[in-house]
Amino acid sequence: QVQLVVSGGGSVQAGGSLRLSCAASGFTNWMGWFRQAPGKEREGVASIYTRTGVTFDADSVRGRFPISRENANNTLYLQMNSLKPEDTAIYYCAAGRGDSRYGWADQRKYDYWGQGTQVTVSS
Repeated sequence: QVQLVVSGGGSVQAGGSLRLSCAASGFTNWMGWFRQAPGKEREGVASIYTRTGVTFDADSVRGRFPISRENANNTLYLQMNSLKPEDTAIYYCAAGRGDSRYGWADQRKYDYWGQGTQVTVSS
């Protein structure tokens, strides 16, 4: 069992930045970020294949939300820049073995989930 502890989030004005962190208690092949806005389904934001460092991200955040991982302390980061009101959501950290049947943005690829953290962007 891998525990994921999320920190960061909060409220910011449009154009601002926030950074999310996710500390994992164990190693997994995949780590990623998802978000869920009110009335919408949870969606994949960005993910990293930890064995190679290859990253993936959603079109809506490309160029604004780089994902990274610090190997030394097994912590995943999401640097959120140029935030927009439509980025407002609860953000979740996920990790897992990564079932090859599913793409990076499919929740079924991940076995473990951290607690959500609220990100609110005001215009």
